[in-house]
Amino acid sequence: MIKGPLAIAGVLVAMIAGAQVKSNIDFETYNPPSSLVVPQHVLTKAKFPFIDIHNHQNNMSPQVLNGLTKVMDTLNMIVMINLSGSNGDRLKQSVANIKSTAANRFLVFANINFDGIGQPDWSQKAAAQLDQDVKNGAAGLKIFKTLGISVKDNQGKRVPVDDVRLDPIWKKAGELKIPVLIHTADPKQFWEPLDSTNERWLELVTRPGRKRSNTDPAPWQQLIDEQHRMFKKHPGTTFINAHFGWYANDLRRLSKLMDEFKNTYVEFGAVIAEIGRQPIAANQFFTKYQDRILFGKDSWVPEEYNTYFRVLETKDEYFPYHKKYHAFWAMYGMGLPDDILKKIYYKNALRLLPMVDSALFPK
Repeated sequence: MIKGPLAIAGVLVAMIAGAQVKSNIDFETYNPPSSLVVPQHVLTKAKFPFIDIHNHQNNMSPQVLNGLTKVMDTLNMIVMINLSGSNGDRLKQSVANIKSTAANRFLVFANINFDGIGQPDWSQKAAAQLDQDVKNGAAGLKIFKTLGISVKDNQGKRVPVDDVRLDPIWKKAGELKIPVLIHTADPKQFWEPLDSTNERWLELVTRPGRKRSNTDPAPWQQLIDEQHRMFKKHPGTTFINAHFGWYANDLRRLSKLMDEFKNTYVEFGAVIAEIGRQPIAANQFFTKYQDRILFGKDSWVPEEYNTYFRVLETKDEYFPYHKKYHAFWAMYGMGLPDDILKKIYYKNALRLLPMVDSALFPK
């Protein structure tokens, strides 16, 4: 006899009124509406115009740009920063398309081509390419998580985030006064055992390619420490630590890092679920660091912005996140005041990105 609920091969088996009942419902699909009756403020548009500092668009053709601006208008997104700008001719073409189609609605960040690192003069050539990319219209530099994870030098060795061969690039960014938005590692749980104690279990079993280990490619803390040493080594360069530096679940630790590295900003792309489950602590953090937090979303799924607006603007309680595998818990709104919201939505980004047309935003 089966006692209590039991999940077998993705089928929920339960004893109900003495009868065995089977239903094709698993953890991912079992998502009943809450019976909690509380005020609800579902937001589909930001209260103030905003700049999305963390977006990715591989196709920047005029047709795509025209379509994007129409959707952006529905969200009150005035400027999108495309972090997948590449470099060289491809970046030049993207900038040209923007100028001919939607001149003040998009900016692109350049990317580094790490091929051949370790060869003579590679560092100087990479810095020179960044200099040229900025002359061609790049507003900043984006470093993908491949640095530290999969980038290897010409000897086949992993390139650490704080590798000395990259120093000329960070120095050049500082000289050019452009921000470097850097994504290092991934959530720490991706490195932890895949068992019942792992909060990201559902995400990892449904997306096994995200699983890491201490040898694939290195311990999580080692990667994070490499990033922090790089921040410390280059105080004259402004870094935007993507995804709250993967410390959105430990704001006290992140606060100490913000105090230590005065040259860093943070953005909350893909970690709004962490912020939304600790509204009191998060409100305190946003209040203290209101001048160094930027709005970022990461993936371009327009309907998911609603969760971001709701966490930032409302005081709603216990509302669902948009991806259960990513966050099976409920969200709560911080209810940030207007003066802080304006900084998060656009004022802080305007200060970092002088290429943005400030006339598009209220004073």
